[in-house]
Amino acid sequence: MVQQDSRAAYEQPFGVLFVCMGNICRSPTAEGVFRHKAREAGLLDRLLIDSAGTHNYHPGEPPDARSQAHARRRGYDLSALRARHLRSDDFERFDLLVVMDDLNYSTVIGRAEAAQRDKVRRVLEFSPSAAMKGLLEVPDPYYGDAPDFERVLDLVEMASDGLLAHVQAVWSRPPPG
Repeated sequence: MVQQDSRAAYEQPFGVLFVCMGNICRSPTAEGVFRHKAREAGLLDRLLIDSAGTHNYHPGEPPDARSQAHARRRGYDLSALRARHLRSDDFERFDLLVVMDDLNYSTVIGRAEAAQRDKVRRVLEFSPSAAMKGLLEVPDPYYGDAPDFERVLDLVEMASDGLLAHVQAVWSRPPPG
């Protein structure tokens, strides 16, 4: 975790945790896309990237097969990811908890201590083009069809570029002292 009062903290990875409800569709897709973009930017070794669900519906399961198939077509490999539940220590381990929609935002904010709430952000906050279109949430594709899974990829790709730029800007600030 990056702490504002320690020069040594800047040597620690910057942590980004993606969060949706079950951690089998949206958040692992976002994790996979962001991990890919971080690798391309040469920043993967400086980041801690993970995903979790607000509900413990699918612990240890791989991402939904449809999410994996659509991601694979775009060059993202989600096969090694496994669902897990959001834990209280995630608020300490990660610098940003990036949620997919308002319901999960409310849930995560409700579990955070007051001092940790500024770490919780909506993924589409990092996409100026989504904001211009009035898009605020990444819809859950679980009960949908192929276009719904493609839509998730479109949205998280748009947001990942902005999120990576945000992380780079935060990381490039000189350490205090």
